[in-house]
Amino acid sequence: MTEVRFYHLTQSPLEQTLPGLLATSLSRGWRVIVQGGDDARLRFLDSHLWTTPDDSFLPHGLEGDGSAQPIWLTTSSDNPNKAGVLMLVDGARSSTERMSEFDLVTLFFDGADQAALTKAREDWATVVAANIPAVYWAQENGSWVQKAKSGGKT
Repeated sequence: MTEVRFYHLTQSPLEQTLPGLLATSLSRGWRVIVQGGDDARLRFLDSHLWTTPDDSFLPHGLEGDGSAQPIWLTTSSDNPNKAGVLMLVDGARSSTERMSEFDLVTLFFDGADQAALTKAREDWATVVAANIPAVYWAQENGSWVQKAKSGGKT
């Protein structure tokens, strides 16, 4: 069953948060789609992921640049690497029908961006109304704290 996790970024930006969560995903044997809302921003994230420390190499590819890797950065809804995890970043959104195709969906939003907060609240309501389990995490004192949980289908 799909679970949707909402990550409220308040202490560090996406480019600092994403590599650690991607490394955790890979260590669990998961393939990941990172779907963004903007090609230029995805190119920036692609470059940034190449500069992570050598001991945390993150095999990834960018849509249009070769074949699918365990981590695939894209603006499309395609799933060429057969990912079980969908990470929505920088305003990317997905239907609950598409979300249900994944084991885990993570939605990142910037706490300093009022429009992003509004969209995240709308997305939470949509996910809960679709009876998909959802968990809301916020950054506090350098770590993630669970703030809310919706049970979804029973």
